[in-house]
Amino acid sequence: MAKKILLFCDPGIDDSIAIMYAMLDPDIELVGIVTSYGNVTKDQATANAAYIVQLADRFDIPIIPGASQPVREEGSVFYPGIHGEEGIGPIKPPGNMQYYTYPFDTIRLIIERFRNELIIVDTGRSTSLATAFNLFPNEMNMVQSFYIMGGAFFIPGNVTPLAEANFYGDPASTNVVFKFAHNLTIVPLNATQSAILTPEIVEAISANQNNIYASMIEPIFEHYYAFYKERNPELEGAPIHDVVPIILVKNPSIAEYTYLDPNVIETTDAKGMSYVDIRPSSKPGEIRIAIELDYEAFIEEFRKVMLPEGS
Repeated sequence: MAKKILLFCDPGIDDSIAIMYAMLDPDIELVGIVTSYGNVTKDQATANAAYIVQLADRFDIPIIPGASQPVREEGSVFYPGIHGEEGIGPIKPPGNMQYYTYPFDTIRLIIERFRNELIIVDTGRSTSLATAFNLFPNEMNMVQSFYIMGGAFFIPGNVTPLAEANFYGDPASTNVVFKFAHNLTIVPLNATQSAILTPEIVEAISANQNNIYASMIEPIFEHYYAFYKERNPELEGAPIHDVVPIILVKNPSIAEYTYLDPNVIETTDAKGMSYVDIRPSSKPGEIRIAIELDYEAFIEEFRKVMLPEGS
């Protein structure tokens, strides 16, 4: 039976690839997309998500606009150098594109429909997910499990020396999720920085006539890879962070985990830093944290879905 996923995201290149992957994987049923600020504005993220699902003629998937900014700050910092001005590198949704969006309460209806079959995956700032916990506490208890991409534990961050971008963007909301989410798996940079997409794989996908997104992958990747290559010339590809939690939902064995109770610093120069108590007196926690990725197993799963064979 296909895994039913409600995806919270802010597309964004790697979010966009995560949506494409979920759309193409027969073992995943994408039952809704909640879009928020983060890599781009909420409105742009919403248009990008709608564009990707429309390319697959999947007008049945609800697009649900979420948060426009963090809970404790006005506005948000965007990163056009990484994702492009409109979030998908050089790709731009048509200016005359028509799409319908659903009210935020649709999240509650989706949970009530699927109950303990539903898995929530959050690959962006956690403002919308925290809001859902505040608005729909009873319904959120019905969800089977939660996966969030974010954090960097005892390794450098990517937006500051200490912090990863999602946790930095709204640390207060991340801590709300830590407090209320059950069966929670955190997928931090420790694991996702190893999820490298290489030019060779991109070339193969671009030549695959059975992938409806084939023509988009190369220009998106070239923009993304150029940014990472400038920062680290030794990189052989670009990390597609947000695909990792999607794959872990159906194949958790491709990562190694530890169980601890994490926190995120909300103020001071260490804002967004994620940490755990590893003193000898500390006890194991209940939150699963992916600390290492089996790259070969990850890329095998990715290739299997993104390089579909003809019928």
